[in-house]
Amino acid sequence: MRLQSKVLIIAGSDSSGGAGIQADIKTVTSLGSYAMTAITAVTAQNTTGVKSIIPIRPKEISNQIEYSAKDIRPHAIKIGMLHSKKVILAVNKSLNKVKIRKIVLDPVMVAKGGAKLINPAAISFIKNILMKKVLLITPNIPEAEILSGIKIRSSKDMIHAGKKLIKLGAKNILIKGGHLKSKIMIDILINKKSVKEFRSKKYNSKNTHGTGCTLSSAITTYLSCGKDLIKSCELGIKYVNDAIKTNTNLGKETGPINHLNSITLNKKFK
Repeated sequence: MRLQSKVLIIAGSDSSGGAGIQADIKTVTSLGSYAMTAITAVTAQNTTGVKSIIPIRPKEISNQIEYSAKDIRPHAIKIGMLHSKKVILAVNKSLNKVKIRKIVLDPVMVAKGGAKLINPAAISFIKNILMKKVLLITPNIPEAEILSGIKIRSSKDMIHAGKKLIKLGAKNILIKGGHLKSKIMIDILINKKSVKEFRSKKYNSKNTHGTGCTLSSAITTYLSCGKDLIKSCELGIKYVNDAIKTNTNLGKETGPINHLNSITLNKKFK
């Protein structure tokens, strides 16, 4: 397979491999691109929950971003877990230096098991600094509620919250509708000019650990390969849905999805 593009991932590590930097690497690689990383935190977790979070010093996060990009310049950047305002400020400073236009921010705030992954004081820095810088932000419904201050119970509420965030300076927002009580999956892309609704089948599966990380990484990868934003979102959503549908049912609780669903193995192992 010929290498399609290069993607730099700025995110936390998930020791179980289902979410975080591990899910990001699997996604980028399975879609034919090259993944580089800047690890923001190390977590000890499994499918039942998060045991501990060890933050990486902001200076070392900046070193990872700048040193990697200096040698192998990425076509796009995906940002995940940023747990403190000092980390956000350090990442923002490094982004100003590397000057990459295609940046996707997944504002990771709470793990699937309920553990908080961001200091509450850092949320305003996401809204006032990073949200205005990136090409796309991909909050789920609880994250969109925190960022917008709007309670979301319907697709109309999703659009209302998205438009409010656009007024606050965001360029494009994809609000993920997995938390809606609906029979189908509804994700909505919002910007100043338009509202685009993506509807797909909702799979009844407990194994959805890492879906947000995976979707943002898939979208970033498609953008890095030259696809436009709408097509990148469409293909990213399809990739995640296929990964949920073909999950391998690992772990005791909320298990991972199948990041290898896009790969066909041509060689038999002996």
